[in-house]
Amino acid sequence: MSLSTYLQETRAELKKVNWPSRQATINFTVVVIGLSLACAALLGTFDFVFTSLVKMFF
Repeated sequence: MSLSTYLQETRAELKKVNWPSRQATINFTVVVIGLSLACAALLGTFDFVFTSLVKMFF
């Protein structure tokens, strides 16, 4: 397979992709950032609690 054939087939496949709208992309990004912050807060809370418990007993 030559490079030109590969690039032509790649371009044809990319035309078939159903790309999300700009608003959908923004919404998905906000959801991912929100869930990441929630997970970070939860893990940070667990870390703080467990660190405090370890310091209390040892």
